[in-house]
Amino acid sequence: MIGVTGANGHLGRLVVESLLKKVPASQIVAIVRSPEKASDLAAKGVVVRQADYSKPETLAPAFAGAEKLLLISGNEVGKRIAQHTAVAAAAKQAGVKLIGYTSLLHADRSPLLLGEEHRGSEAAIRASGVPFVLLRNSWYNENYLNAIKQAANLGVHYGASGEGKISAASRADYAEACATVLTAKDDQSGRTYELAGDEGFTLAEFAAAVAKQSGKPVRYENLPEAGYKEVLVKAGLPEPVAGFFANTDTGISKGALYDGGRQLAQLIGRPTTPIAATIKATLG
Repeated sequence: MIGVTGANGHLGRLVVESLLKKVPASQIVAIVRSPEKASDLAAKGVVVRQADYSKPETLAPAFAGAEKLLLISGNEVGKRIAQHTAVAAAAKQAGVKLIGYTSLLHADRSPLLLGEEHRGSEAAIRASGVPFVLLRNSWYNENYLNAIKQAANLGVHYGASGEGKISAASRADYAEACATVLTAKDDQSGRTYELAGDEGFTLAEFAAAVAKQSGKPVRYENLPEAGYKEVLVKAGLPEPVAGFFANTDTGISKGALYDGGRQLAQLIGRPTTPIAATIKATLG
């Protein structure tokens, strides 16, 4: 059996759908906080179990019988290392033979603030003694859905990434890669996959692509990190959130979200979804 945590989330749902194409539904365990929201998965024959990263006592029972477990990283900043440590401990208790963890691209050396919790989580998984495989993801195309619409409407996209390239791909691409690794016949333990889109783009190229697809003039305005943070705060974001996004853009300028190895495409057996396709779909 294969367990998927966060199976009601954007990525988790897509992973389950990808697994359904590869293995019988009865071999998939969808681990969720709200089972009632996964009733459609249960109707397909998927085993649905309730668990919560922040309630360690719920984890091991939810993992029971699962040979492999995909730990989709949580979204509660500041709590993730403790949560993921609890998941790894529960996986060991439940007899899980392989943990797959959705980490961050080049987490071991990433300058992003986001990298700190992923490094800590990877260390906790190693320390658990359970065999593991690291699925280090770059950015999702979907991270730019709101930016696509705003740029088309405002005629400008602000950022602080300079000439840094972003190797983004769609969530569906990453989900398919997860399913491929989880169902692989060869031993995946100890492997690290740096997963990223085939073609990197700068935010200037992103703005140009929005302009082309929308038929409206759109420019990219590069700002210092502090200036970009100020723009985000004025747009209504809480200061810590604005700081996070500004730090991310600065990290992009240093190559934090670029990788040219095309391991993602190799895993899924096809080219990754380009940002232009997401822009086209978003603008209709």
